[in-house]
Amino acid sequence: MKYLFSVFVFASILAVSCNGSLNKTKVTAASDSPKSDINKVMIPASTCYSSAIGKDTFKLKVETFPNVVTGRLSYNFSEKDSNEGDIEGKFNGDTLLADYKFMSEGKESTRQVIFLIRDHVATEGYGDMEEKAGMMVFKNIKNVNFGKGLILNQAECGEY
Repeated sequence: MKYLFSVFVFASILAVSCNGSLNKTKVTAASDSPKSDINKVMIPASTCYSSAIGKDTFKLKVETFPNVVTGRLSYNFSEKDSNEGDIEGKFNGDTLLADYKFMSEGKESTRQVIFLIRDHVATEGYGDMEEKAGMMVFKNIKNVNFGKGLILNQAECGEY
């Protein structure tokens, strides 16, 4: 009986010791879990483009995250109202399709913009547009023309 009691005590101590080390392993594994990604800060890949035609200047800043593209777009016309605002969209290959929310003449508007981005150049595409849900969108993305679009060259980001 005394022998059985000793075996029971030894087995209990062994079980507690093993459970303690298992718990430590679980804690370590938990710190490597996806939940720890919550504290990570996503720094987007930023690329900027600019162009000047006479006294008019144009700037585009593209910030690429894994699932979305954000940034700033400005059209600064020397003798006309300028537009400046935020973009949000997605890349499909080398083509960026985004919603452009901007202020012009004291009024906020939203319209789609599209840029073909290749070889350090962003070329804006143009096509027929229509109003849907309070914003201007391309009637048919397949008919967008990049041949005569605004051309912006890659530049230092600086102040955007």
